[in-house]
Amino acid sequence: MGLVLTAGAAFFLSACAEDVRESAPVSTAPVIAPGRPGEEARTLSPAEAATAVPSPTINAADVRYVQDMIVHHRQALDMAALAASRASSAKLKALAARIHDVQEPEIRVMTSWLDRERLPRPDHHADHHDMPGMATPEQMNALRAASGVTFDGLFLQMMVAHHEGAITMATRALTEGSHLTVEQWATDVIAEQTAEIRRMREMQGT
Repeated sequence: MGLVLTAGAAFFLSACAEDVRESAPVSTAPVIAPGRPGEEARTLSPAEAATAVPSPTINAADVRYVQDMIVHHRQALDMAALAASRASSAKLKALAARIHDVQEPEIRVMTSWLDRERLPRPDHHADHHDMPGMATPEQMNALRAASGVTFDGLFLQMMVAHHEGAITMATRALTEGSHLTVEQWATDVIAEQTAEIRRMREMQGT
C-alpha cells in the first residue's frame, strides 16, 4: 500500500529530510501526493517524492490570509460575546461560547506567527468592509440592540454569513498560498466552520 503524503506529514518531513536521507534505507514504494482543490492526486516515484515536499516559503496570499483572518475572527468574538446576556436559546449561548473558545486561541497563534516572521499585524482601524462575510457597522449595532428571540435570529443569520465568508477566504488561501502552516490553518477553518454552519442551520430550522 502506498503512503499518503498529508500536509502534516509534509511539514514533518521538511524538518527531518536530511536525517532521513542519510540514515534510512531508500523506499521503493510509490507515494500518493494529494492535489490542490480541484486537482487529482498524483502517484510519485520514490525519486520524485524525495523532492516533492514543498518548501515552507511565505507568499503574499499567506500573509493576507493570516492578517485578514485575525480581523475576521475578532468580529466573530465581538458577536459571540453578546450572546451570554442577550440570547434566549441555551443552545445558541453554547454555540457562541464554543466560537469564542476556538477562535480566540487561533487569533493568538496567528498573531504570534506574524510576529515571529516579522510581518505586520493587521491594523485595528483599517477598513475591512470588502472582506467576505464581515458584518457592517449597522448590522453590528442592530445585533447589540437586539435581545431574546430577535437576537437569536439575527445572530444566526449574521454568523452563518460570517462563517461562509471565512470559508471563502480559507479556500482562496489553499489555492493561492504556499506556506504549509497557513494551509493547515485554512484547512482547519473550513472543517470547523462548515460543521458550525450545519449546526446553525439546524437551529434556524432550515
